[in-house]
Amino acid sequence: MWRRIGGDRVRRSARGGRGVNAFKLGTALIALATATTTAITAAAQTGPATELPRLETRNGRHAFIVDGAPYLMLAAQANNSSNYPAMLDQVWPTLDRIHANTLEMPIAWQQVEPTEGKFDFSFLQVLLDQARAHDKRVILLWFGTWKNTSYAYTPDWVKLNPGRFPRMKTRDGKDHDVLSAHGEQTLAADTRAFVKVMEYLRDHDPQNTVILVQPQNETGSYRNPRDFSATGNRLFAEAIPQPLARKLGKSGTWAQAFGAQADRAFNTWYVASYVNAMAVAGKKVKPLPMYVNAALAGPSNVPDPEGVASGGPQQDVLDIWKTAAPAIDFQAPDIYDRKSENVVQYLDKYARPDNPLMVPEIGNGREFARFFYPTIGRGGIGFAPFGMDDTGYFNYPLGSDRLDRDTLDAFALPYKAVASILRDWARIAASRSTWGAAKPDDGAAVSTVLGGWKITGTWGEWQFGTKDWTWLKAEPPPWASQPIGGLAVAHMFENEFLLVGDHVRVRFEPETPGAMILRIEEGTFSDGKWVMKRVWNGDQTDYGINLIDRPQVLRITTGRAR
Repeated sequence: MWRRIGGDRVRRSARGGRGVNAFKLGTALIALATATTTAITAAAQTGPATELPRLETRNGRHAFIVDGAPYLMLAAQANNSSNYPAMLDQVWPTLDRIHANTLEMPIAWQQVEPTEGKFDFSFLQVLLDQARAHDKRVILLWFGTWKNTSYAYTPDWVKLNPGRFPRMKTRDGKDHDVLSAHGEQTLAADTRAFVKVMEYLRDHDPQNTVILVQPQNETGSYRNPRDFSATGNRLFAEAIPQPLARKLGKSGTWAQAFGAQADRAFNTWYVASYVNAMAVAGKKVKPLPMYVNAALAGPSNVPDPEGVASGGPQQDVLDIWKTAAPAIDFQAPDIYDRKSENVVQYLDKYARPDNPLMVPEIGNGREFARFFYPTIGRGGIGFAPFGMDDTGYFNYPLGSDRLDRDTLDAFALPYKAVASILRDWARIAASRSTWGAAKPDDGAAVSTVLGGWKITGTWGEWQFGTKDWTWLKAEPPPWASQPIGGLAVAHMFENEFLLVGDHVRVRFEPETPGAMILRIEEGTFSDGKWVMKRVWNGDQTDYGINLIDRPQVLRITTGRAR
């Protein structure tokens, strides 16, 4: 049976430490949330109620259940300042162009509560209405205490009152440009506004247009690994919380337990506890799944505490986050590293039996599109390039300097192929083995063994012939030297595989004698059943299976001679 890790079940936060922290406010915040009305007025019923989205896991594989069935988020994130009604008509066409089914959209504390105690949900309602009209689901990104570690999206009345809403202190006692995770009133005020958003969703989104919530964005602080205030110093001198000690097998003070990483481990615990308290309060109102995203450290090194976003859910502190923030359903990497080897390492570190893989941000340059394939090949539940709208902002060199036809096509091609089998791929990936790969930077072949077959992807070849022919030479195809291409394979049944990809040649070679490919069919699914368009044979398969520049889905059936 499935074991639920999100949705209706909300675990209580682990306790640890004393003084000003998230746990001290837990009871009051939950009471605040519980006291809200549960009535949904007739005016709010703009569509039929649907089953609440949730995350489920089985044998270490994860499914995101939306409308009662597994769902794969072919997502795109709008630019930060596109969260206003006047900008939305420059968002939807880009999503349609790349065949996205889900929009990641910010909603900021400063726009929800510009005056303390007075709330404005006009943008949220417009977003809900337009998302439904455009047949898109929404991931709501709460920009509050942290947005890229900054407090820029807090209301003016927060920014202007550092006595009430304290900044972190540096070692020499100066204010740092990040709000402290130990601020009682900051947590209470941010939580109150966040709960109001969740109340609005409860009362105005019975059809669950919003399927996932991110409570804070890229938490942590750069150039200051923790808060060196009197409160911070006092808590830092205490023993690490018992839940963390049991989880990691460590003991003693933060310095004794974590050495050179002590400041960062400490800040991670208290930032995660802060976000967990918000998630608990929000889920009491409407228990949508919630996740946090990470401004990444290097993929394989223990980062410099001064140079990383200390407090964020980077890959080497996931166990701290999971212990301190059990109400957060998963942690996710924001990937802007263009090096293919590094991207694969990030995916591997976040694809865990206790952590569904999602890439909520990745660069929108053409070369990033190939990483969709290894994401879904690792059972990923979602993928989203950042900055996908026509508002004129580009975060180059992190992403592209333009969204031209080639760039949009790079994302549209895999999205369109998988969109045609969306629920079926998600259903299969939730219970069956999958594998995916992107073209490496060096163009080397990639391979795996799945279901008794060695599956190999090679790059830079036409559909006919081989590179090593001397009697019939051809110029390399135009994509041969470009960083594009990938494949994903699902082992559907003992003798059946599902294949998607682009700009790749795929070969299936049996690991045991007598096994053979019987049929390669192009097609799709209808009501969960495979519908064939045609059989590939002859020229289409004599030189491997070539998926180039169009959205094609193939079913490969194998067998064994008797």
